[in-house]
Amino acid sequence: MYKTIIRPLFFSFDPEKIHYFTFSLIRFFYKIGFGSIFRSIYKVENPKLERELFGLKFSNPVGLAAGFDKDAKLYKELSNFGFGFIEIGTVTPKPQPGNEKPRLFRLKDDAAIINRMGFNNGGVEEAVERLKGNEKVLIGGNIGKNKTTPNEEAVKDYIICFEALFDYVNYFVVNVSSPNTPNLRALQEKKPLTDLLQTLQDRNNLKEKRKPILLKIAPDLTDEQLLDIIEIVETTKIDGVIATNTTISREGISSENKKEMGGLSGKPLTKRATEVIRFLSEKSKKAFPIIGVGGIHSAEDALEKLDAGASLVQLYTGFIYEGPGLIKQINKAILKRK
Repeated sequence: MYKTIIRPLFFSFDPEKIHYFTFSLIRFFYKIGFGSIFRSIYKVENPKLERELFGLKFSNPVGLAAGFDKDAKLYKELSNFGFGFIEIGTVTPKPQPGNEKPRLFRLKDDAAIINRMGFNNGGVEEAVERLKGNEKVLIGGNIGKNKTTPNEEAVKDYIICFEALFDYVNYFVVNVSSPNTPNLRALQEKKPLTDLLQTLQDRNNLKEKRKPILLKIAPDLTDEQLLDIIEIVETTKIDGVIATNTTISREGISSENKKEMGGLSGKPLTKRATEVIRFLSEKSKKAFPIIGVGGIHSAEDALEKLDAGASLVQLYTGFIYEGPGLIKQINKAILKRK
């Protein structure tokens, strides 16, 4: 039903407008009691799906990637579709509108999306207010810097977000890999990245109970840069890596929208994201957990990432193209292999 009726209808409208309309629609269904119906349709509950990582217990290994629920407006409702965890953000210290519209583009022929949203969000304090009182949903907090903050002062922005969110998220993700904030990816270079992660880790270790810190990396890193990432994880002793964010590559893309600036996600990223996961896993000798994301449009795609070395997976573009049934398909495929 989703792919034959709902998706064609949604895809006939502007991508960003339909995104917010969908939020309103889901919220409406939730208010009239459809939450339990969605859970009964999509949620797969089985102890064999549970995963323990970073000292956290995940009900299943399929999560929602950052970017879909930037401002923590819908995490409770979205959890009813069967996700084992929800990642909110990227949030920044101050609210910011993001880049000029249009900034979100479908590439239907390639089952992909290009976005140049630019960390549009209501600011970290607004997200905190919505997260207060959450007891059921396992939440990741994806943090970044404001566009107007120069790179030499970026650490301050990450500290602000880290401190504000600390009591309200289960783990943190440091995002230095979005291509849509000017010069942000320069923070992936070895020295600034080490300094940033070590600063956050030092603060983390002073807490009564520390929170896991993960790093989200770009798929466009070279092998040499990926080896640097392994060394940085070892040096700073952060808890893991999320591989990968969107790509600036347009290799093999046929859609006319490929000319648009921004990060590409979806099926064209499937192979490269899996390659990065496998490289990190093998070269580090599985020294740290990896969350695999990028081009997961089927249960087989998810299983490939798990086989390559991922402990958990996340969806975004695949969730939009394939619908919520994809979460159930992945979890059932995992159980079938047991």
